[in-house]
Amino acid sequence: MPIGAPELIVILIVILLLFGYKKLPDASRSLGRSLRIFKGEMKGMKDDDVRGKDPAKTTVRGEIVTPAAQTAEADALAAEAHAAELRAAELRARAEQARTSDRPS
Repeated sequence: MPIGAPELIVILIVILLLFGYKKLPDASRSLGRSLRIFKGEMKGMKDDDVRGKDPAKTTVRGEIVTPAAQTAEADALAAEAHAAELRAAELRARAEQARTSDRPS
C-alpha cells in the first residue's frame, strides 16, 4: 500500500511538532551530511573491492603504483623522517646550550 498525500502531511506535521520549526533546518542539514558520508564510505568500500582484485597493483589518485614503487617511496619518506629527527635533535641541543650559557653563574 503506497503512502499518499494525506499520510505524508500527517508525517510532516508530527515531525514539525517533535522538532519544532527552528530545529528542522539543522536536522535536515545533518541528515544530508550523514547521507553524504555514508555514500562516500560505500564508494570507498567499492573501490577497495576493485583494488583488492589485483594485489600487485594499487591506484593512488588515478596512478597505478606497484609494490616496488611503494617500497621506494616508503624508503625515501623514512630517510626524510630520519633527517628531520636529526635536525630536531641538533636544534634541541643548540637551544639547551643557549639556555645554559645565558644563565648567570
